[in-house]
Amino acid sequence: MPYKEKEIEKQYYTIGEVAGMFDVAPSLIRFWETEFEQIKPKKNKKGNRQYTSKDIETLRTIYHLVKERGYTIQGAREVMKNKPVQAKDKMEMVESLEKVKAFLLGIKDQLNTKA
Repeated sequence: MPYKEKEIEKQYYTIGEVAGMFDVAPSLIRFWETEFEQIKPKKNKKGNRQYTSKDIETLRTIYHLVKERGYTIQGAREVMKNKPVQAKDKMEMVESLEKVKAFLLGIKDQLNTKA
């Protein structure tokens, strides 16, 4: 059985890294932290925020609601408070469908270039 190297995943991410993942300013991440009680990053001795993978998943859901779906902060807050699992499932479904769409468009382009 071949040796399969395990991917190393960081336990904590800085606010700059998290902001880069979503292509937003770090100030927006700090703002969301004050607006949504679900985001509670650890802080080190210096006071720097340290986000876990769970925090990033929560931020991904908030980003989807606010930036992609056009929810207001209040509306997104209510969804995250009342139906967080459903919101996450819908977001994952949309992402999955977008991947399928991109794959099918790629096949369509390949067929058009060969014809």
